Amino acid sequence: MSQLPHNPPMKSLFTCNSCGSEHRKWMGQCPDCLAWNSITEESGFTNKTPKSSNIPSLTATAITEVSCEDSPRFSTGIDELNRVLGGGLVPGSAILVGGNPGIGKSTLLLQAASQIAMLLKNSASSERKEVLYITGEESAQQVKLRGQRIDALHPNLLLANSCNLESMLSTIKGSRPSTVIIDSIQTTISDQLTSAAGTVSQVRDCAAALIQQAKQLGHALILVGHVTKDGNLAGPRVLEHMVDAVIYFEGDRGHSHRILRAIKNRYGPAGEIGVFEMRDKGLVGIRDASRLFLAERSADTSGSVVLACLEGTRPLLVEVQALVSPTVYATPKRAAVGLDANRVAMLVAVMERRIGIPLTQHDVYVNVAGGAKITEPAADLAILLAILSAYQDRPLPLQMVVFGEVGLTGEIRPVGNPETRIKEAIHMGFQRVVLPHENFSRVQDLNSGDTLRKNSTSLRSIPIKHLRDAAQKCLERDH
Repeated sequence: MSQLPHNPPMKSLFTCNSCGSEHRKWMGQCPDCLAWNSITEESGFTNKTPKSSNIPSLTATAITEVSCEDSPRFSTGIDELNRVLGGGLVPGSAILVGGNPGIGKSTLLLQAASQIAMLLKNSASSERKEVLYITGEESAQQVKLRGQRIDALHPNLLLANSCNLESMLSTIKGSRPSTVIIDSIQTTISDQLTSAAGTVSQVRDCAAALIQQAKQLGHALILVGHVTKDGNLAGPRVLEHMVDAVIYFEGDRGHSHRILRAIKNRYGPAGEIGVFEMRDKGLVGIRDASRLFLAERSADTSGSVVLACLEGTRPLLVEVQALVSPTVYATPKRAAVGLDANRVAMLVAVMERRIGIPLTQHDVYVNVAGGAKITEPAADLAILLAILSAYQDRPLPLQMVVFGEVGLTGEIRPVGNPETRIKEAIHMGFQRVVLPHENFSRVQDLNSGDTLRKNSTSLRSIPIKHLRDAAQKCLERDH
């Protein structure tokens, strides 16, 4: 019987830069993520199978005997950053920070590095007092100039300029810092790989080596990642699975505030946000974010309503604006900024069908003022009321806040955590709240509690079951 020919190990591999999938030949479009011109060739790939005799056996422990004590944390010195991280940095954790160029990633991390160095120097319990900041995109002189501008200089903050992975690992092992910041992972290259910097293999292997060392030595690791034109993190998707937390910087250069959002967090709640304001001295945390988003709201203007949304565990009041104008196109436009455009188009169809508002000859534009991005369904009712107010050119009550999900039949569905939203509305001085009928009982319990008795503002709750009821009660002439 003839034996099958022995296949030599692969000398090259084609990898998608978008999703990280591997292929045996080049293709114009990745079959996994459908991205065009994203597959590149990587040479030097070999498939080595480890010998079975060298594989160590695992030690199994009963789940009842596993220690589940909380990992010790240390503060970054920035309250908003601590909130997003779940209370602070955990030793041995790996955090990936992404965002558009120039949005403030390096500025915030340099501020945090200086604060950590200052706090650890004054701490008697911590043995590691230094913070290591390794930059591959800027020189040490450029980083110091930024540090002078934002007042982020400390003798225990160490700077190094390198793109070589082996040099980074050697430096980290020799200095044993408490926190390591790599800016950025896309510029890091390894001598053991022949591919260019920023490719899938370089990003994946360099990140894996840095994360493995952080787990072994016990220092916190922060990686700065580039983003694509679509706003996603560049490099393989497996990079997000390797780290413990993924944090995105959101914001518009036309606005001074920035939002730091936790997409993934193994040590805290995912979806938590922190609000910052860009100033001459760097990024400053904003505790009262609702006041920032409502600062420039106009009175007695149609098409404007205040939404009580929830980002992670943090309540936030934002202004939803709508504009309805006669269309000049064969197909009317449905545009949205800060909201899902497909959901806005669906809500317009619900309004046309369920309450008979003719919008087939009108363009509808919806915007969240201040550059915020809202993704939760609790914004449905605010969107529809803003569109209805703009269509009828009748302003809604100024001291009214709204939240609720709208179904395709026009029913108003309950949302989660109505008490938190109501408390934020009371704190901001609002006097009327429109909410789903199923959430009304929980708000009644809140009205009988100490929170409202301590507040001089009287809150009137308006429970509704259908979109038709909301249109009648919110647009009454005698608000």
